[in-house]
Amino acid sequence: MKLFLDTETYCETPIAYGTHRYAEDAELMLFAWAFDDEPAQVVDLTAGEAIPQRVLRAFKDPAVELWAHNSHFDRTILKRQFPEVADPARWRDTMILAYAHSLPGALGALCPLLGIPEDQAKDRDGHRLVLLFCKPQSAFRKIRRHTRLTDPEDWAHFKEYCRRDVGSMHEVWKRLPHWNEKSFPLWREWTLDQKINDRGMQIDMDLVHAAIDASAAAKASADRRVHEMTSGQVSTTGQRDELLGFMLREYGVTLPDMQKATLERRLDDPELPDEVREMIALRLQSTKTSVQKFVALANCSNKDGRLRGCMQYMGAARTGRFSGRLFQPQNLPRGSMKPDEVEAAIAALKGGVADLLYSDVMSVVSSCIRGAIIAPPGKKLVVADLSNIEGRVLAWLAGEEWKLKAFRAYDEGTGVDLYKATYGRTFGVKPEDVTKKQRQIGKVLELAMGYQGGVGAFLTFARAYRVDLDELADHTRKAINPKYWSAAEDSYDWCLKHGGSHGLAKDTYIACDAIKRAWRDAHPAICKFWPDVSEACDWMLTAQTPKVVGKCVFGRLSRSFCGVKLPSGRFVCYPMARLPREDERATFGYQGINQYSRKWTDIRTYGGKVVENLTQATARDLLVDSFARVEAAGYRIVFSVHDELITECPDAPEFTADSLAGLMTSGAPWSKGLPLSAAGFEGYRYKKD
Repeated sequence: MKLFLDTETYCETPIAYGTHRYAEDAELMLFAWAFDDEPAQVVDLTAGEAIPQRVLRAFKDPAVELWAHNSHFDRTILKRQFPEVADPARWRDTMILAYAHSLPGALGALCPLLGIPEDQAKDRDGHRLVLLFCKPQSAFRKIRRHTRLTDPEDWAHFKEYCRRDVGSMHEVWKRLPHWNEKSFPLWREWTLDQKINDRGMQIDMDLVHAAIDASAAAKASADRRVHEMTSGQVSTTGQRDELLGFMLREYGVTLPDMQKATLERRLDDPELPDEVREMIALRLQSTKTSVQKFVALANCSNKDGRLRGCMQYMGAARTGRFSGRLFQPQNLPRGSMKPDEVEAAIAALKGGVADLLYSDVMSVVSSCIRGAIIAPPGKKLVVADLSNIEGRVLAWLAGEEWKLKAFRAYDEGTGVDLYKATYGRTFGVKPEDVTKKQRQIGKVLELAMGYQGGVGAFLTFARAYRVDLDELADHTRKAINPKYWSAAEDSYDWCLKHGGSHGLAKDTYIACDAIKRAWRDAHPAICKFWPDVSEACDWMLTAQTPKVVGKCVFGRLSRSFCGVKLPSGRFVCYPMARLPREDERATFGYQGINQYSRKWTDIRTYGGKVVENLTQATARDLLVDSFARVEAAGYRIVFSVHDELITECPDAPEFTADSLAGLMTSGAPWSKGLPLSAAGFEGYRYKKD
């Protein structure tokens, strides 16, 4: 039996602070439900109505599946009053089912996509009603809280909205794909994810408040300095247009914008007046977004000092990787300090003397954000990270045997570092002779080239890892096989005619293109994998039978869905897949969430991008496969960042980073032949190892 349900609540705490913080003070107002195919019903708890005994019996019956859309919210709200529903293993979620098939999570977006009739779809007026009844109104409004007594007509509509949501959810459940529910342990994984989100992570609240205070003082100091330097023409570092105008009027300096990349490029320009460079530095210091992460920690942490609900299961479309919520742990700054320096900086922040010891307090605060995650008393953090997991998975999927052997040799302690191996094979030198700088180039190659990337991809990663491109160009010309340089020169001439040199100097462009060509010659299996995948994509759109490429199976899942079955059994789904249109440079098109606009739209893709999807999705499945083993061994996962696990465990010698790494790399049954490695650290405060 399935019990579909929905709740509507009121709370003074903003929902933006997260479900768990919100639920601490939330009031349950409406409860709607339906058993299986029965009509949905709603009870108004504000009017003294009670949840029926049949529903309460279902709450206690483990044989009944509890279904909701974004059930993490409903379960967290209900378990305070009905602890029998607390176990996430009892629950199922239509939003997760949608995410698992690369569909949008919002119920209102799913209804039209799935062709649900208007009279059964989510009520479009629901957003207004939620804003009216579920949150306090502005202090300037006549009514602070709207209720069934203040707005009886809208309240009747609100009850109908809640009831209708259950009907819409049930209809969505019937129409959603279920492939990844049947071929993959979706609910087992998600249940553990929910337990991890419920557990949360311990936050050093003293550091959080000290960092916020220090940031506010530093921002006020920077504003005063700008006000002084401009004789009052600019009041704060946040006044972008006024600051740009002042630099132009007083110093003749024109900046196209105040974006971080623009300011960082000009900060060390010796031709700029010292005053302008100081203003740029003050602007950069004052606009660090990491300061807002401390504010999020202060707002979203529960009263027990733990932050919960930061991981969104299947949040990344197609790959199924986790996305971040609240303070976005997937996007923490690296910081500019070493771990021991961070400890000293945290002590200075807590002591209120950071401004006396550091010239750039904002950078100090940014470097300390990871350190806000701590172990509770009697516990320690044990952390491990899968090493070069995408490079390993790509080589495994494509059958790049020399590389797999090199990974195995390195893991056994008999081989060289893979970044050195990649550089050596690309440039034709012995890996043991590769220098530290050359190894960095090898790392950029590993990150940039595997997904059919060219000069643009290499350029992006080279800048991110601070590779000096001018120095690289000179080095490449001397070190690389001349045939690659010659071919790249021809490519440069072609690109000039077609406007595609990425704004690079001639030799710099040629060097990047020559390196790309050398890398591709060194990786024949991976390069063959790209067109094989492109051909398979064309096959899955036009043929009726599946096509196997390496360890993946391409095929049409339904009239409007195409998919690729991974070695794990999970499908990477492409909704509304179509052949490329005339003159469209793409392998195929499909519909999905645009990563920039965040809107559901038509997306074009190509073989290399599909290879990236498959590689990252497989790497994700490997990591999540280890969760149950890690938990069974007594390591309590508190969150995951990319390919890293952060766990809490007893402060005892048997819990080590090596042990955790072993659990993460013991491998899934389906990953035979894939070499895995991990490394990490243990301590009482999270850091970038």
